[in-house]
Amino acid sequence: MARPWQISRLAELEYSGCYEAMKTYTETRDADSSDQLWLLEHSPVYTQGQAGKPEHVLLSNNIPIVQSDRGGQVTYHGPGQLVGYLLVDIDRIGVNTRKFVERVEDALTDAIRSFGIAAEANRDAHGVYVQGRKIASLGLRIRRGRSYHGFSLNVAMDMQPFLGINPCGYAGLVMCQLRDELAQDHPSRALSDRELITAVDKACCLALSQHFPELDLGLDEQR
Repeated sequence: MARPWQISRLAELEYSGCYEAMKTYTETRDADSSDQLWLLEHSPVYTQGQAGKPEHVLLSNNIPIVQSDRGGQVTYHGPGQLVGYLLVDIDRIGVNTRKFVERVEDALTDAIRSFGIAAEANRDAHGVYVQGRKIASLGLRIRRGRSYHGFSLNVAMDMQPFLGINPCGYAGLVMCQLRDELAQDHPSRALSDRELITAVDKACCLALSQHFPELDLGLDEQR
């Protein structure tokens, strides 16, 4: 049965404080704690996953580099990118780690496709791609059956900092963003926070057996 979950649209936040907050929630939650989806943007930062190798940072561009305990290699976060942190009891929804990752990938793929973009998940190099270019990245951590960290979706951002790294550890990987992939005549080319968040949240709810809430986020910012 679908369970209610809490969705929070947060302001632009520094990465380190948000990282500590989601770790604390995961460590202190119990069997009755709600699953949560935090949607936000970060100030410019490169983050390294547990497997991150320093050689994949080519040029720091005076952007901070933060080590984290998520899966994966280096990525970039910055304004204009939608970051989603999934604080989910995966044992409670009855999936293992692999299936959970696949469901998150599928949710992002469905959300992006809802804007008329031919997005595809890649099970061998996790994330969502448009004709070989990466539009959304995943990096998760599971502790005692509970997830934290999550995904990032490039929406309408400065893509230049991605040139300072091998994104996700892949030399030559080209990143792309939602705004540039939308057709010129597509009615959603001027994206609002509301329609973007609604698409992402609805897809995540369906994929993760959560109850889709009535969103009243007071958002109308155009991208």
